[in-house]
Amino acid sequence: MARANYLFTSESVSEGHPDKVCDRISDEIVDLFFTRGAAEGINPYDIRVACETLATTNRVVIAGEVRGPHIDKADIINAARKAIKDIGYEQAGFHWKTAEIEVLLHEQSVDIAQGVDAAGNKDEGAGDQGIMFGYACRETPELMPAPIYYAHKILEVLAKARKAGEGEAAKLGPDAKSQVTVRYVDGKPVGVTQIVLSTQHVDETLTSADVRRIVEPFIRATLPQGWINDETVWHINPTGKFVIGGPDGDTGLTGRKIIVDTYGGAAPHGGGAFSGKDPTKVDRSAAYAARYLAKNVVAAGLADRCTIQLSYAIGVAEPLSIYVDLHGTGKVAEDKLEIALGHIMRLSPRGIREHLQLNKPIYARTAAYGHFGRAPDADGGFSWEKTDLVGRLKDAVAA
Repeated sequence: MARANYLFTSESVSEGHPDKVCDRISDEIVDLFFTRGAAEGINPYDIRVACETLATTNRVVIAGEVRGPHIDKADIINAARKAIKDIGYEQAGFHWKTAEIEVLLHEQSVDIAQGVDAAGNKDEGAGDQGIMFGYACRETPELMPAPIYYAHKILEVLAKARKAGEGEAAKLGPDAKSQVTVRYVDGKPVGVTQIVLSTQHVDETLTSADVRRIVEPFIRATLPQGWINDETVWHINPTGKFVIGGPDGDTGLTGRKIIVDTYGGAAPHGGGAFSGKDPTKVDRSAAYAARYLAKNVVAAGLADRCTIQLSYAIGVAEPLSIYVDLHGTGKVAEDKLEIALGHIMRLSPRGIREHLQLNKPIYARTAAYGHFGRAPDADGGFSWEKTDLVGRLKDAVAA
């Protein structure tokens, strides 16, 4: 029996957090390969990118394996600079214009390629072995867990205000972390007991009290009405001054914020990061597919909570297993749903890429504020957030 009354906490980090700077650069490179490939008439199914980024004081290193269009190092460096500029780094210790950027990308291993590529009667195989999870619940309209959803929203709202120069929010810097502790009663989120926000500020004279005065109105407007009360505890820049931030204050690496990227700890994670990977890498594409299926299960009214696990072996097209857990909230047998999901959507790497139309430059936008719980874009971004399988799911389990 699941607990009914409890506290649960999730954290998020802003687009200027050093790890998120690296995620953004890595995903900009993925997008660059798809954009350039389309311009040159290269089959998008033949493009491969596995791009890792490291960032520290005025230094960025981009490394990994690629296949597809030839892209000059200068163009890759330019993409990284544009990303850093958009995030907002123009500081002595990390500046989009002056940071030294090293590119160490090389061709994908032929040993990996032979297992992944389609050939003859062999379908395209998974880019690696692994397990991937998807999750959905009824805690928010976007069918996401409330703690991570609102932790993301706080930082996203503050970033928009900072970039727009909205009043004193212009005094804030790109690097920030949030954390929200949500109180559940009868299994439903009803309020916030603790709010943590540490945000960089470019005005060195600001105190923690000054920063709270700037950010509190945005936070109150972001959280549901009535969730903050006199007993809510605030921790705003609890260590004091926070001027040195981003990669100048702490080294960043691609793929270190996998819980932030997904469900904030409210659901399992298979361990694989998303950013910097083309969709042959099931770490990314199958996690998107699992979320897509879980969201559609909940949207169809078949359960209030749904966890889906998929597993793969490198070079093998079809998933090794499909597992569904409805957490005691299901309106249909889980084993029946497992069979139905495999029929409704082909869960091979190619099947996922085709169904969700993932061979596009849609990845840089996913690098901050979560890969899930976002509105689908007209150009195909966040296609895994659609609920267009609801009718087919209902028909499948009714049969």
